Amino acid sequence: MKTLNDFNFKNKKAIIRVDFNVPLNDKFEVTDATRIEAAKPTIIKILEDGGSCVLMSHLGRPKEKQEEFSLKHIVSKIIDVIGCNVKFVEDCVGEKAEEAVANLEDGEILLLENLRFYEEETKGDVAFAEKLSKLGDIYVNDAFGTAHRAHASTTIIAQFFDDKKCFGNLLAQEIESIDKVLNNSEKPVLAILGGAKVSSKITVIENILDKVDHLIIGGGMSFTFIKAQGGNVGDSICEDDKMDLALNILKQAKEKGVQVHIPIDVVAADDFSNDANTQILDITQIPDGWQGLDAGPKSREIFNDVVNKCKTILWNGPLGVFEMETFANGTIALGHSIEKATKNGAFSLVGGGDSVAAVKQFGFADKVSYVSTGGGAMLEMLEGKTLPGIQAILK
Repeated sequence: MKTLNDFNFKNKKAIIRVDFNVPLNDKFEVTDATRIEAAKPTIIKILEDGGSCVLMSHLGRPKEKQEEFSLKHIVSKIIDVIGCNVKFVEDCVGEKAEEAVANLEDGEILLLENLRFYEEETKGDVAFAEKLSKLGDIYVNDAFGTAHRAHASTTIIAQFFDDKKCFGNLLAQEIESIDKVLNNSEKPVLAILGGAKVSSKITVIENILDKVDHLIIGGGMSFTFIKAQGGNVGDSICEDDKMDLALNILKQAKEKGVQVHIPIDVVAADDFSNDANTQILDITQIPDGWQGLDAGPKSREIFNDVVNKCKTILWNGPLGVFEMETFANGTIALGHSIEKATKNGAFSLVGGGDSVAAVKQFGFADKVSYVSTGGGAMLEMLEGKTLPGIQAILK
């Protein structure tokens, strides 16, 4: 696996695919700079070698050129984070871009305009990728969040660089962290899968059953498993058409010697609201008119014991509707359990949209071993798929 350390960037222009698809408020200010911060080590290494950086990214889903999706809005935040000046050019291919790159000196950073202002980017157009390739001497992919897309800048461009291509620090870390969980893990291995739907995690579960010793199933999808086994889940979210599948997963787990842990009690509410009336109920005996919105206190204790006897932990998905304070305690308790296990030497990887949001919101981001930056990309790797953006560098 070629990484930044395989190259000296002195007098070289690195064209780097970063993931600067960051949230902006109505004043076009960046509200969460995590993705920019994640790219910093790669950029600094290249500058310190004596090279220059040409950064390319997308922002949002523009239809052609739309002012609100211009990357010029994020220049000041990149300057804040990286700590040096950043030039900006109002195009990503063609004369303007080529001229800006030609004038770029060693030690400088240039940000290209939004790649998705051209539909050729998402179509994986070869001619467009070739135009981008003319803007650098070495191609660096550091965008894990888009590594599962075969777009021009993430995948197709790599074919124009032969052996002058590598993974940036962030992407290399992501690959190593997931590999550590799936292929080089210290046992016992635990996967915690939460979230609303079983259907979105089926392939993940099927792929990891061979690799884990314990599986905690939490969040909304636990009710599909409970109802499938004859429990009453009241008005809780449930995929009735996936109950056979849930039973099959439990059967497979048993055959493979995987211990499955599902909540035994829930914080139930009479409305989907932070101000609803609540009660702690046995998860198999939720009456009509009530819905389970968080893992109950007994479940949290059981999960704490499981977490703290495992040496490798993957957390994907919250245990409850943590966006509402009343139903956040199960997810917070799990965060504390993982924090303690990590302190005691376990390797913990958090990834996948909602669980990343939860660890940030409750202050666990620096208490776990690694927080993944890619939602869809991470899920596809957990499903056992080879991501095109990664494959393109390995070729």
